[in-house]
Amino acid sequence: MSDVTGAELRALMARVPSVEKVMASTEFATLIGEFGRTQVLAALRRALDDWRGHAQAGAASVSALDTAQLHANVDAALRQRNQARLRSVFNLTGTVLHTNLGRALLPDEAVRAVMQALTQPANLEFDLDTGKRGDRDDLIDELICELTGAEAATVVNNNAAAVLLTLSALASKKEVIVSRGELVEIGGAFRIPDIMSRAGAKLREVGTTNRTHLKDYDEAIGPNTALLMKVHASNYAINGFTKEVGVGEIAPLAHVRGLAVAVDLGSGTLVDLTQWGLPRETTVRETIEAGADLVTFSGDKLLGGPQAGLIVGRRDLIAKIKKHPLKRALRVGKLTLAALEPVLQMYRAPERLAERLTTLRLLTRPMADMQAAAERVLPVLQSAIGARYEVSAEPMFSQIGSGALPVDTLPSYGLVVRTADGKRGGRQLLALEKRLRELARPVIGRIADDALRLDLRCLEAADEAQLIQQLTAEAAAHPDDGSKGARA
Repeated sequence: MSDVTGAELRALMARVPSVEKVMASTEFATLIGEFGRTQVLAALRRALDDWRGHAQAGAASVSALDTAQLHANVDAALRQRNQARLRSVFNLTGTVLHTNLGRALLPDEAVRAVMQALTQPANLEFDLDTGKRGDRDDLIDELICELTGAEAATVVNNNAAAVLLTLSALASKKEVIVSRGELVEIGGAFRIPDIMSRAGAKLREVGTTNRTHLKDYDEAIGPNTALLMKVHASNYAINGFTKEVGVGEIAPLAHVRGLAVAVDLGSGTLVDLTQWGLPRETTVRETIEAGADLVTFSGDKLLGGPQAGLIVGRRDLIAKIKKHPLKRALRVGKLTLAALEPVLQMYRAPERLAERLTTLRLLTRPMADMQAAAERVLPVLQSAIGARYEVSAEPMFSQIGSGALPVDTLPSYGLVVRTADGKRGGRQLLALEKRLRELARPVIGRIADDALRLDLRCLEAADEAQLIQQLTAEAAAHPDDGSKGARA
């Protein structure tokens, strides 16, 4: 960089081409066709203004004013500006239902239903039998009741909304009794006490953190009690000297005292997962049969569907919930309903779930498949990241995620990246992790025990082919010259 004289600067500025001449060029006609004249013109002007600034600082290159170079610069700027913020990534974290990565992946049937709802009018609130206005819950409530054994059902946009709506409709200005051991906080600072407060209900804590007895509930019931509530410990477990009162014990007490029992199941599975070798989780039907009057659960966790909160239970209570003003504010749109219905229909044929439902297929993926994938990806990854790193295929453990069965893990297989010199490589591994995140389709792994771990449980065949193609291109773009690690 050097200072330029006034004459030199005027000479440089004289080289700046006419904006209209550049816009009329063949190269820019292609850009205009793709991005529109308004965006291209603004980007070209920014590029020329940047060049003028560099010229004044003595750091401008006349070659940057060539139409071809301007086209390249403007093209790159426009593509970066128009890149979607919501992007596909490779989930190699080992967490199947990863909250930050979108939780459950929808099966093909649900995707097709959403596409149809996006492109064609649908009977969202239109009763085809009567020709009159209908209730959008009617599209799926019969199916939900069939699968859960509940009398009625309604759907809102997530399980937090389901809990909020239930408490607002049934316990405003009244007490709700909850065990201290169930006052959970989950991701995003969702806390049961805070939700109680926002719903206008008064929390009545009973028992202790590790032990709660039926008599604790009995002694807490008073004239202002509205509900007895149980909350699934979605992201922690208490072990050792513990005591929990089950729904089957609480329900008779509540019903004798003229009260209802509400259960927040969190993930809320509809089938017994142990038939596929997965950890045990109480089903929604079992909770209803145990005496729960209302059950809330998520649609996008163990259920394997879109983000939604389902409320099932007694017909009179569901009717009261649906009449509450918050119901309209929290209701789901046609895309959620379109995706949810085919997912629920899959549960009518539970013997086929493991092959059809994406979430269950990933949770039950054979170890041999993941090991074979690791061996195929390993040499390509090694070539892409260079000689300063060493990649190995190793067994590891996945987790279900999103608060489902928090202490249970699944045997898995993946790739482990360490520094080739065997030393602790904190900065190098962080730099490599960042580099993988910056790929066209970001690769998301996790750093643990002085290694970058890429769990391949969620890498199915189509994604594996794309990952190998992307890593192959990365290796070709940056041939390993022995110093590749410095670039990582």
